[in-house]
Amino acid sequence: QVQLVESGGGLVQPGGALRLSCNASGSIFSFNTIGWYRQTPGKGREFVAQITQSDSTNYPGSVKVRFTISRDNAKNTVYLQMNNMKPEDTAVYYCTLAKYSGAVYWGQGTQVTVSS
Repeated sequence: QVQLVESGGGLVQPGGALRLSCNASGSIFSFNTIGWYRQTPGKGREFVAQITQSDSTNYPGSVKVRFTISRDNAKNTVYLQMNNMKPEDTAVYYCTLAKYSGAVYWGQGTQVTVSS
């Protein structure tokens, strides 16, 4: 079993920055990818960023250059640094871990609001 706990969400002004954290515990060995998705009311979850075991990263065009995913293995924590934020970045952000077995785990989500 894997537990994922997100933190760092909050209110930020347009153009500002925020860093989300995702602390993983439990059976986190042999993971394939760890990443972030976001969701707004009435919409499905949107892919935001992912990092693999070999530290390869991937982003959609909407956040590329502005967002950076990284991880601290010693702390079992993955970070999402969000810069030059826009109102359309407002969403609940979820951390997710996918194992080679096919199992996928999700955190409870953290709210991010970009508004002046």
